[in-house]
Amino acid sequence: MKSSALANAIAKLALTKKAHDVVIMDLRPLTSMTDFFVVCSADSDIQVKAITDAVLDGTETKGIGPWHKETRSHSWMLLDFSDVVLHIFHKTARSFYNLEKLWGDAKMKRISDEKPVTATRTRKTASTRKPSSRRKSASGKAPRKKAAQ
Repeated sequence: MKSSALANAIAKLALTKKAHDVVIMDLRPLTSMTDFFVVCSADSDIQVKAITDAVLDGTETKGIGPWHKETRSHSWMLLDFSDVVLHIFHKTARSFYNLEKLWGDAKMKRISDEKPVTATRTRKTASTRKPSSRRKSASGKAPRKKAAQ
């Protein structure tokens, strides 16, 4: 699997456990240590662990395993897949380490699980119009308006 495809797959796996602020950083022009960082945040230590487990399980089903794991700290877990390194931060730890600023020259791509909203105009037809707000009488006819006096 190409490193860019692996980075995208890892980002999507992180999103399955509600990771937020997911960023893929392209480091290929800057360093030879790895091709991509995938960085994401979690709201709790338990969520950091859940994201880590989801990524490990998901990559394992594709026959891919990490070369190295740093999973002792619940505020920052790291999974090193050689060409892609995943950083899972507790939201407070992420702002402290600020990898996006440290690697500020990298091209960054934000990943979201939200579907893009496309605005479309549709013409209202009889079946899509709102029902009349006028009440009908028992005979089924709408009551007459009162004449202005």
